[in-house]
Amino acid sequence: MLSRDQLAARIDHTLLRPDATPSEIDTLCRDACDNGIYAVCVPPRYVSRARDTLAGLDAGPRICTVIGFPSGAHHPAVKAFEAAQAVRDGADELDMVIALGPLRDRDDASVLSDIQGVVEAADGRVVKVILEVSLLTPQAIKRACKLAVKGGARFVKTSTGFSGGATVEDVALMREIVGPEFGVKASGGIRTAAEAAAMIEAGANRIGASRSIAILHAWGPHS
Repeated sequence: MLSRDQLAARIDHTLLRPDATPSEIDTLCRDACDNGIYAVCVPPRYVSRARDTLAGLDAGPRICTVIGFPSGAHHPAVKAFEAAQAVRDGADELDMVIALGPLRDRDDASVLSDIQGVVEAADGRVVKVILEVSLLTPQAIKRACKLAVKGGARFVKTSTGFSGGATVEDVALMREIVGPEFGVKASGGIRTAAEAAAMIEAGANRIGASRSIAILHAWGPHS
């Protein structure tokens, strides 16, 4: 079993509520620092805020933000612009929502181009592709995973949390398709230490959660 510190090093501490305030972003950053958490995940508007807040702390997490969130239906050029702006503002990682409509319609060329546009704009930063698994069949999840790999992303991610959450079965399927070296992030509805442990056991090597601190406290003490 992972130690608490090892778990913290796999967590994206997340605040993506539409009514999130600047002071809540500051608290998110401080809590992440105090608990050795790997990354904070904040709305694009607050990337520069997180950057400035973390600059005043001794050791800070990486900064993650979301692209085309939460629908994935943004124009590809808008997603690419949003990604480039996030990089300029200080983002280290970008979680983009896949083009769900084209994916469901089997327009794989459009989905691939959408991913590649964000990857190019990310300029070497880690890109995670959010699949929104609760809206997809297992066959569509498999295609989406393969397109994320082909498009140059580094992770596949289960969910935005706005249309259902992660399941152990979906995480296991994603891990099976992408293989052992590619990233799998479980996100959406992970509220307890037991749920986080189940996702890791199924193959997730990153956990996205808004209740990260409670999960860590339940997991155990700092080493």
